[in-house]
Amino acid sequence: MAVVDEVPSPVQGSVEGGSTNVSEDPNGVGRSGTRIAPIELGRLHVQTPVVLSPMAGVTNWPFRVLCESYGPDGLYVAEMITARALVAKNPKAFRLCRFAPSERIRSLQLYGVDPAIVEQAARMVADGDMADHVDLNFGCPVPKVTRRGGGSALPWKLDLFRELIHRVVAVCEPAGIPVTAKIRVGIDLDHETYLDAGRIAQDEGCAAVTLHARTTAEYYGGHSDWSKIARLVQELDIPVFGNGDIWGAQDALEMVRETGCAGVAVGRGCQGRPWIFSDIKHAFNGDPSRMDPTLGQVCEVILRHAGLLIEFYDGDESMAVHDLRKHIAWYLKGFPVGGQTRRAFMECETLQDVRSCMDGLDLSSKLPDRLVDKPRGRVRYAKKVHLPYGWLDSRTTSHEQRESLFGDDPMDAGY
Repeated sequence: MAVVDEVPSPVQGSVEGGSTNVSEDPNGVGRSGTRIAPIELGRLHVQTPVVLSPMAGVTNWPFRVLCESYGPDGLYVAEMITARALVAKNPKAFRLCRFAPSERIRSLQLYGVDPAIVEQAARMVADGDMADHVDLNFGCPVPKVTRRGGGSALPWKLDLFRELIHRVVAVCEPAGIPVTAKIRVGIDLDHETYLDAGRIAQDEGCAAVTLHARTTAEYYGGHSDWSKIARLVQELDIPVFGNGDIWGAQDALEMVRETGCAGVAVGRGCQGRPWIFSDIKHAFNGDPSRMDPTLGQVCEVILRHAGLLIEFYDGDESMAVHDLRKHIAWYLKGFPVGGQTRRAFMECETLQDVRSCMDGLDLSSKLPDRLVDKPRGRVRYAKKVHLPYGWLDSRTTSHEQRESLFGDDPMDAGY
């Protein structure tokens, strides 16, 4: 773990541009005088090594802007873009590639199986100055992705994995765009891939690797195995970001201390809690202050989020509110809000509907201590892994497998 012995003065924060609302860490974390060192990704300087992990349907620019407003010097990655859809100029793919003017680093994640198609997509990004950083998705465990040999299934095929990274780096490097890779531990515990994948990523020029410390089979269940992150840190010279079960600042500190990782990546832990990036920033700077918003302050964030989504959907309030509904469920989780009110929020069609649902809430209430920094979002346990026929028979792809994988795939070109 790279550290700098320096303790800045405590920085007080607020949830939404109003009164200060912080709480002291009961464990006294951060008083030891240790600050986590910044990260260099090629020409990019990441002052606070915390990453917003790309999440489909979640990390569009409105949510990224919210998260970045709390931790303005981290890395905030857009949701996964399928390479074939980008090459096919799919309108939704281009919408998801949009960045807000305030975003300091434009960070884009690409997904694909065919190295030639992913290379074309990367060239579009580089030639069109569409992003400052490209992340490659080798971590998605969703069946519709892995059954095509993509996501977390792909690193099993060492030749395909190496070729894909090589092609993308060859396109991005001359443009000054660093490439990183997001991986999982493996397909299951009998078919681990993370060490081979990490070495190949480093050898082929990746600037960093993020390891979600679960297998495909484990999906999002149980607790991620942070010892795998520690092992990968020992194996590589490039920075390793740890991912998995970061629900609060204390988790981030513990992961860094246990594994020696260069930084952390936060996925489900920020759903409904974009201010987690402020908490982690404070923790990494040796500052024990944490956000402790009232329900009223959370409602202010919800309304701000709604306004950004309306802009994202070019003024279509109905689409924006429909998108907002899942976020509202996360924002309200743990607060004393009755079931009838929660259902009413899920039926909102307009921004006025959302405001009306907020009437009658106890805006002074706070999240109970027993629920602070607890899991939110998807908590799904082990499930059957879907792979192409004969995928595990060899670590390399056959001619027949490549022909099958690289054919036209409607899922890749559409959304």
